[in-house]
Amino acid sequence: MAEYIKFKVLAKKVSETKGVADLIEKAEENGVKTAWHRFLEQQPQCGFGLLGVCCRNCNMGPCRIDPFGAGPTKGVCGADADTIVARNILRMIAAGAAAHSDHARDIVHVFKGAATGEFKGYKLTDVEKLKGLAQALGIDVEGKTESEIALEVAHILEWEFGKPDDEPLKLLMATAPKKRIKVWERLGVMPRAIDREICECMHRTHMGVDADPASLLLHGVRTSLADGWSGSMMATYLSDILFGTPKPIKTIANLGVLKEDYVNIIVHGHNPILSMKIAEVAQSEEMQKLAKKYGAKGVNVAGMCCTGNEVLMRLGIPPAGNFLMQELAIITGAVEAMVVDYQCLMPSLIDVAGCYHTKIITTEPKAHIPGAVHIEFKPEKADEIAKEIVKIAIENFQNRPKERVYIPKHKSEVVAGFSVEAILEALGGTLEPLINALREGTIKGIVGVVGCNNPKVKHNHSHVTLTKELIKRDILVVGTGCWGIAAAMEGLMSPKAAELAGPGLKAICEALGIPPCLHMGSCVDCSRILIVLAAMSEALGVDIPDLPVAGSAPEWMSEKAVSIGTYFVASGVFTHLGVVPPVLGSQKVTKLLTDDIEDLIGGKFYVEPDPVKAAETIYNVIIEKRKKLKWPV
Repeated sequence: MAEYIKFKVLAKKVSETKGVADLIEKAEENGVKTAWHRFLEQQPQCGFGLLGVCCRNCNMGPCRIDPFGAGPTKGVCGADADTIVARNILRMIAAGAAAHSDHARDIVHVFKGAATGEFKGYKLTDVEKLKGLAQALGIDVEGKTESEIALEVAHILEWEFGKPDDEPLKLLMATAPKKRIKVWERLGVMPRAIDREICECMHRTHMGVDADPASLLLHGVRTSLADGWSGSMMATYLSDILFGTPKPIKTIANLGVLKEDYVNIIVHGHNPILSMKIAEVAQSEEMQKLAKKYGAKGVNVAGMCCTGNEVLMRLGIPPAGNFLMQELAIITGAVEAMVVDYQCLMPSLIDVAGCYHTKIITTEPKAHIPGAVHIEFKPEKADEIAKEIVKIAIENFQNRPKERVYIPKHKSEVVAGFSVEAILEALGGTLEPLINALREGTIKGIVGVVGCNNPKVKHNHSHVTLTKELIKRDILVVGTGCWGIAAAMEGLMSPKAAELAGPGLKAICEALGIPPCLHMGSCVDCSRILIVLAAMSEALGVDIPDLPVAGSAPEWMSEKAVSIGTYFVASGVFTHLGVVPPVLGSQKVTKLLTDDIEDLIGGKFYVEPDPVKAAETIYNVIIEKRKKLKWPV
């Protein structure tokens, strides 16, 4: 246990969220390592990797550049730091876009099966949204059945992935503001097909292809646009059509949502196709009765990460935590099963679960973890498979060592479910009240906060601090992903949090009965923020860079976040990163991303680890945009 002693002193300093330190200490008592322990073991991390100047794209390497000039300045093939850094960033964008868009492909598959009647466990829930999407895509809906409309939509969206021509993506053309489209056309970055752009990323970064940093990064812009304005966008649209467009819903958040006398099932990952079914089946009378037969009071489902956000937004299933808390949920000793789909799953879950009774159940053919129970999900057998998984969890309740159970009691009230439609409904059916509040200065601006957790920074501290700093300056905060859960656990998504807002924002929140921070969904639902930006841009007759808005990913870690950040910048948004990206090994690439790109595309990246300083800078940027619009500051 000696290896834990140093860390135990730090345990209370690693997270802003109540209950986390207690479970880290419990982990140490039980001889279990968490992500924070493994992060310390990795110190010092590779300096070449942190700067982005390591290349392993061919077997002449790996090559690394000495950023100080004392060692090699070029790799074996002659690639310099600028080329290597740009290639590495482009590969990150490709991976992030692939993750979001492959998620979308899975949703399209189930959507089409629901339309044909092949997948009987699913139905077209929001038919009005289906018709609206169809009309935006140029489909005549008059006189057609719901299934006929859905199949035409499915055909168009399937074609978005791999169409062979150079015509722009139809969903992008249907949803992006016309002024933005003209900018992308002028730069030659209009995406043609999702898979094609991702494929070209890999080709360009192969040995002996593209060596120009500007050219590489511009293709990164093109690829990210295919993600944000098509891949992620269709995942959001179709999830809403299948499961219902979210409306404000009240629940609670944090590890205290786990129940000591209940069978606890955690759904974790990003795809709602199975998790919605797990939640539905678990709450059935049949499963509740079965749980009592095994000595529990019932079945309790909680969410983790973005799958947690999906079931939170639509069903009010309480989130137990975000990315860095997935191991801690198991360490409570009260979780019978963690059911995972894909993305942001730590392979260490198996090691941690091995110290308790929890079963890790993998469900996706593309996401196996050695040591897990694998029950492959098939949408044509959705109800049957969900029932099988819930039964495994229930039967495992009898294996729980009660003396090892410790559930922190902390939990906070949450109001989530703020889809674009829900926001419009709260405003009386139009964005006009929001635009008027912005124009008059009652609300100074809007900031979208998104992204992950990262053990390089204090867990949830930057999410929470940045948010508090912004709302007290009368800036409305909207967002998705792990930020959403962080803000929820801090109580910032309760209407009571209006007390922390500036006078203008507070008055609006109290009048509408909403919190000053609006939870808009999972990370693919960043597309909802794009829709709001597009609508505001069109309503005001200005381009997105002119709007008093900004974006932030204060604790990002995943390649998906790189793609998200890039498509926000490409959409004209000033975008803050709270964790330094691996680009500092190239002054040229750093300048391109944080300065030069703004003249080309209207947005840029801004890197600042200190959330208080970041909030001040974001506020000042918004004020400058207000001045240019000749709005009061």
